[in-house]
Amino acid sequence: MANLKEIRSRIASVSSTMQITSAMKMVSAAKLKKAQDAILAMKPYAYKLKQLLEHLSSALGDESQYSPRKGEAKKVLIVVITSNRGLCGAFNSNVIKKALELEQTAYKGKEVQFYAIGKKGNDVLKKTDRVYKVETEVFDNVSFNKVTPLAEELMQLYVTSTFDEIVLVYNSFKNAATQIITDEIFLPVQPAPSENGVQIDYIYEPSQEEIVAELIPRSLKTQLFKALRDSVASEHGARMTAMHKATDNATELIGQLKLTYNKARQATITGEIIEIVGGSEALA
Repeated sequence: MANLKEIRSRIASVSSTMQITSAMKMVSAAKLKKAQDAILAMKPYAYKLKQLLEHLSSALGDESQYSPRKGEAKKVLIVVITSNRGLCGAFNSNVIKKALELEQTAYKGKEVQFYAIGKKGNDVLKKTDRVYKVETEVFDNVSFNKVTPLAEELMQLYVTSTFDEIVLVYNSFKNAATQIITDEIFLPVQPAPSENGVQIDYIYEPSQEEIVAELIPRSLKTQLFKALRDSVASEHGARMTAMHKATDNATELIGQLKLTYNKARQATITGEIIEIVGGSEALA
């Protein structure tokens, strides 16, 4: 059995860790509220804009530079959205695992590269030697203006045929305890499925060309912005949950250590009493 000094040292160490995890949990909870409100307010708008984009793409056919190209996609860019910080459970590892799984299944046999948004994704993916680029500063303050250059860069990579398909892989926010691993095609713009054989069309004002020039880029920027906001909210939720579990585990471990400490202390006292009694009898 460990001596009393070692047990006291472990109790102090675990107590210190518990204070840190408890503080991190409260910080993440505060950040989650703001991030959750932002993504929940944005999702209906982003969904409707994406729906319009899909129907618009169906009406345009091959006329748009963002429409699917003829032939099979050979060069694929997987945009992996992770975080810059850890201590959030399986938040980052699940995204990385999904990206590598896509490479081996849906895009097997194709030339696949990764665009790592977030330090944690790059830390793992750089070992594959297929990281096209790394972006970490966007998480300093996620805003539409800050995401716009990143979205424009991805659009340019498709327009210039650097890549034939661009896919986003990220955590979609459901609630504080649940994040859904999501993979969706960013480019080319996918046409909307027909409903009962009927394709929805729109009346364009001022003209179809002007609407296309404005709506498609804005929709793509919004789609990427939503994905990043989803990831940020999911990160805070995952970290809050992870720190809550860590705090609970630390509390339980401290209880076990205190029990062990009391048993060891009782054993020490009993041993000392036996020595005293034995010495007294020897003198008698």
